[in-house]
Amino acid sequence: MALNHTRNTLDEKIRIESVNLLNRGLINGIDVQRQAKQAHWNVHGPGFIELHLLFDEVYNAAIEWADLCAERLVALGGVADGRVQTVSEKTELLPYKNEFERGLDHAGALAEALAAYGEIVRDLIDASAKIGDATTSDVFTEISRGVDDHLWKVEAHLRGK
Repeated sequence: MALNHTRNTLDEKIRIESVNLLNRGLINGIDVQRQAKQAHWNVHGPGFIELHLLFDEVYNAAIEWADLCAERLVALGGVADGRVQTVSEKTELLPYKNEFERGLDHAGALAEALAAYGEIVRDLIDASAKIGDATTSDVFTEISRGVDDHLWKVEAHLRGK
């Protein structure tokens, strides 16, 4: 992979590896966006408005997570690839089912996507730290905090009676 010219002094080998890690975060973050919006559009039943608004909150947060990845990787000289075709080919998340009858089924599916993305991001924290890119590791740590927070909010709807 050839990088675009930058005056960033991080070693080129590290920048290449970080760009690859960040693209992984970007692709899966975009999938979380789309799954959250799918849930937002199709939720119905008891608790509709709360879930409808919560799913939109997750969608907006996932836009930020993907943006953090894209901007960092471009700053390192890479090229962000968030095209629909790329996301479809490379996402690590399970496909979102669209045959739910209850709003809580959407909450459960979105919780699964958030949990899977959270696991991916924690792997990315470790991988970027291991290659010596503390700044990229910090970006992933910020994303991880947000994913955990939104997972907690979505799972709260799945607890209790």
